[in-house]
Amino acid sequence: MSSPETMRAMICVGVRDPFFAADADERKLVFETTKAAFSDLAGRFGVRVLATFDDDTLQVGPSSAAPWTAYILLEAPSYDAVRSIANIIRETPIGDRLLWHYYKIEARLGRALFFGAE
Repeated sequence: MSSPETMRAMICVGVRDPFFAADADERKLVFETTKAAFSDLAGRFGVRVLATFDDDTLQVGPSSAAPWTAYILLEAPSYDAVRSIANIIRETPIGDRLLWHYYKIEARLGRALFFGAE
């Protein structure tokens, strides 16, 4: 159970046009790089991942605003931990680009809802 001090964060990931314009080899490299870049969030940032959600079966094409393509719901010890996770796409190289060429990311911060969780 969360403590009152623990913040919740929802990391929202949108896929941008360049991903869909990429060939199969480039998309495969993007997938592999993304998986590695977002691995071990708990160990690296002290967060607890509560759930993930991928909307790619009903949403096709770029997501420039909500609804996003993918989400990570987590408990975080601090704003800086959440900021560091969002910063992954700014710092992760993929060829001569960075991941933000293919994705956009937004984080929503809040707290555990007081109802509906049982």
